Amino acid sequence: MEELKRIVEALLFASPDPLSVRRIKSVVPGLETDQVIETLNELKIDYADDTRSFQIVEIGGGYQLTTKADYALWVGKLVETRGKQRLSRAALETLAIVAYKQPALRTTLEGIRGVNVDGVLRTLMERDLVRIVGRADGPGRPLLFGTTRDFLMQFGLSKLADLPGIEEIEELVGRTSEMPADDVSEGEEDPGVEEPPGSKEIPEAVEESGAEEPPGSKEIPEVVEESGAEEPPGDEEDPEAEEVPEADAE
Repeated sequence: MEELKRIVEALLFASPDPLSVRRIKSVVPGLETDQVIETLNELKIDYADDTRSFQIVEIGGGYQLTTKADYALWVGKLVETRGKQRLSRAALETLAIVAYKQPALRTTLEGIRGVNVDGVLRTLMERDLVRIVGRADGPGRPLLFGTTRDFLMQFGLSKLADLPGIEEIEELVGRTSEMPADDVSEGEEDPGVEEPPGSKEIPEAVEESGAEEPPGSKEIPEVVEESGAEEPPGDEEDPEAEEVPEADAE
């Protein structure tokens, strides 16, 4: 058993990709599946010791030696990562839909995202994250898309069943929405509670029309000034009417 452990350990150390149980059995003839799994579990226990800086993880449908997260800082300084390209938000959204809806039609992806996804799909296929898995039985037999093994490896998943469920996502979104206002970044202060969207438009409208001089208020004083508040229309005719009787009296 100890010799088998050293053999499996050497295979894991030498392989750049995760090794499946079937692959290990093909390299070491005469092994049974239970023997390989038992050996891997024993190695996991050995590496769980705090004196080890690496571990065995189940990823991409196989097993791989990886460094522990405690040493990510030092490994990051050693490994050149500047050449890696990050996925755009559109690519991540499309990839998520493929992962959860696969096998997925292109029309399904476009129906959910509301935009054309031809370019994004091409990028994901070039990155070996998405592949064509078959054709649908509908008219024209459109292509069906699914994720690849590299997708599992890059996202640290052993199988698609390890993807977070809808309940977990809703719980995460709920916790994010309950974050206090103090946690909002500076770029998100505009739509804050004190100044909700559209709140700035109301003061501008009031300033233009004038809170003390509402629309139309200027016209009323002008009419009064023209006619005269102290001498309303018709006041000059009444005194003349009063003078006529005085002349008659004389």
